[in-house]
Amino acid sequence: MDLKSLLESHLSKHKKATTSQSSTSHEETDDDLSLEKDTNNSKASLIDILEQDEEIEKQFEKYYCELKGIKPEESEGASAGSAVLPKFYCKLPAEDDQLRQKLREESRAMFLQRRSRELLDHEELKELWMLLDKHQSPPNHGGDEQLMNYQDFLKVAELASPKSQQYFQPTTFMKLLQNDPYGRISIMNFFNYVMRKVWLHQTRIGLSLYDVTGLGYLRESDLENYILELIPTLPQLDGLEKSFHSFYVCTAVRKFFFFLDPLHTGQIKIQDILACSFLDDLLELRDEDLPKDQQQNNWFSAPSTLRVYGMYLNLDKDRNGMLSKPELAKYGMGTLTPVFIDRVFQECLTYDGEMDYKTYLDFVLALENQKEPQALHYFFKILDIDSKGHLTVFTLNYFFRSIQDQMRQHNHEPVHFQDVKDEIFDMVKPADSCKITLQDMVNSGQGDVVVSILIDLNGFWTYENREILVPDQREEPTQV
Repeated sequence: MDLKSLLESHLSKHKKATTSQSSTSHEETDDDLSLEKDTNNSKASLIDILEQDEEIEKQFEKYYCELKGIKPEESEGASAGSAVLPKFYCKLPAEDDQLRQKLREESRAMFLQRRSRELLDHEELKELWMLLDKHQSPPNHGGDEQLMNYQDFLKVAELASPKSQQYFQPTTFMKLLQNDPYGRISIMNFFNYVMRKVWLHQTRIGLSLYDVTGLGYLRESDLENYILELIPTLPQLDGLEKSFHSFYVCTAVRKFFFFLDPLHTGQIKIQDILACSFLDDLLELRDEDLPKDQQQNNWFSAPSTLRVYGMYLNLDKDRNGMLSKPELAKYGMGTLTPVFIDRVFQECLTYDGEMDYKTYLDFVLALENQKEPQALHYFFKILDIDSKGHLTVFTLNYFFRSIQDQMRQHNHEPVHFQDVKDEIFDMVKPADSCKITLQDMVNSGQGDVVVSILIDLNGFWTYENREILVPDQREEPTQV
């Protein structure tokens, strides 16, 4: 019931009560008549006010709906909803709404610039180091390590710039505290901690500039743009020709998505990028004096990228830019089984039955990182021929038969499957003795061995002769 109805009801009851009282007493005074007259006047006045308010509200709603281009009933629904719950979600502006898109873009840029100004710059870091160096805590036993107790830690906090205050927390001191008998922490460890935090925030801001949606994710195209613009800042990549930059970017981005997006959602959390070591490996290329052995082991280095791309070109015998099944079968030592190659082309993305460079990169990353859970996920999907989420004895036999065929082609007596099956189940120790799940393979720590036994003749021979190969590897250093 609205206010108008409530008021009318109340006045009606009051009038009935007055009438009833006058009929029983049969006494009406001039004061009673005056009161009733005043009441009727007040009622009429209040009703007029309420009607005016309703008219104003209707006019406002009318002009509001015309301005927003919506129907009145839609406005009433929104008003009823907003009266119950506050608005807590604002959907992203439409792609064709250029004004809102531009406003959002500029707002995010200003926010990131403000956050960037809150970080310590090179000069401020230098000043902080000088303060820390001046407040070493005794005793100093002649060692090279500089130490600081909590009292001096608080003194430096008071003298440091306002930007540095956030790093001088009691919890930070306790985390860095080691086994010093005087309760001191290493000044160098603390300063490295500050620099690491500053670097993480700088990198987070840098990555956020490429986050088009502003939701904390980077799509594949966003990460490609980031790495492409990063190339000129990496001296180790100066030797790459510009025509090769697109292949380099594809190679680099693929590692991020293979390991950080195994479910193929097409986007990666910026937090996950910062938490993994890939960005460290990529930015390691800023070192002009990076040793060659580190370059060979770094997926993002020029030699490593050229190696991977060179293998792809060598496999592409017909020079059409794609790999067919027979071409991919020549990968490595050419000992991958035909059954495995067939399954790769069934499960992975292909174009007219041939594999492109991006799909090939996933293939290489899986084979070169077989111990990693993401690689085991890649292989398990291929081994799981029935898509049931587990491997049975039939599945193992299906793949191992191809290993036996290869052994016959090399004039070797095939190993009995029953023996291999028992060894696989003994290695994995699955929760269910009749089937092996992906989690079983990951938990066992032997998933890479199982994969090698089933898909690669060379991998099987390595496992079969492991007792001979291990002593030989131990003797190698003595022969040098």
